[in-house]
Amino acid sequence: MFEDFSAQSTPSREACLAALESADVYLLLLGPIYGHVFPETGQSATHDEWVRAQQLGKPRLVYRKVGVRFAPEQQDFSRIVEAYATGVFRDSFSDSAELQTKVAQALRELESKPSPLDYKRLTQQPALTWIAEDNRIHPFNNSQEFLLELHVLPMDSPGYSAREMSQFSDSLVKRVRSTEYFESGRSLDLSKSQDCAVVRIGSGRRSAWDKPQSWEIREVLLHKTGQISTRATLPVDGLGSILDAEALPRQIAEMLRLTGALGIFQQGRVVVAVGVPSKMSLSVDTFDPHRSRTRAQPLGFGSSVGVYRTEPDESVSLAALEAGADEVGRDLSRALFAQLPV
Repeated sequence: MFEDFSAQSTPSREACLAALESADVYLLLLGPIYGHVFPETGQSATHDEWVRAQQLGKPRLVYRKVGVRFAPEQQDFSRIVEAYATGVFRDSFSDSAELQTKVAQALRELESKPSPLDYKRLTQQPALTWIAEDNRIHPFNNSQEFLLELHVLPMDSPGYSAREMSQFSDSLVKRVRSTEYFESGRSLDLSKSQDCAVVRIGSGRRSAWDKPQSWEIREVLLHKTGQISTRATLPVDGLGSILDAEALPRQIAEMLRLTGALGIFQQGRVVVAVGVPSKMSLSVDTFDPHRSRTRAQPLGFGSSVGVYRTEPDESVSLAALEAGADEVGRDLSRALFAQLPV
């Protein structure tokens, strides 16, 4: 609660979301009132926290108060929370004593659960599409800006018929917007071909080549094969893009969770892989959001490799796109760094 925070120089919203990041579990109590709508986000503080908890892959426990009349805005928020594809199953409560008992039981169950991730060895190499190497997709891309690409391919998928591809393509912008990963002011532009649909996401910041900038997701691609790809900028400063060993696992995990939040994969297993083109302006270093580096050693010098990428030899359960995203992000990051010249 706001009253539990001491005086801080950090903006209130930033302080609350930072506190959420340090939490083990996100507990949401739905009462009748939605709360104040902040002009910066167009939604309440609680709604902000819900979106961030989903992005971070936090375990979410939701309890709805019974016997009260929900305001229209709160009813709309409840539908988002309970959405089949991207929400959670929720419980209810009538008073604090019942709530305490239910929450305590839920926490014990969470603690005793085994890891949701389940790996299985692949018997053959999956047919992944690497965007930087696919001439059919290049017209949609700006290869100077988009660097990191993450791919999720469903196992044993026959792909989509022309009719199915058309339906998914038409709904892709709505699916990306409904994840609430992007501010309402950011543009979403759809491009389509027979083999691929691409949603390009406008930048959420002003361009400043001489100032450090953190990473951003800039594209979501749906392939006719069933593969979903996301492309993102890397952290960048005046000397180019940076592969940061600490930041990269978190970036990959968030891209995985965005893929899951689209609600396209409902069951089965997936193969995941990550890659980055060998560019002259790319280097391995530590990103400092407050100042640019004074020197860098680019990876692209003398390299004959087109894309540094992981080669998957296992499939994984869909938990990789939510609760297990952090673990998979760390594994993929280590595997990618192992491909780099040292």
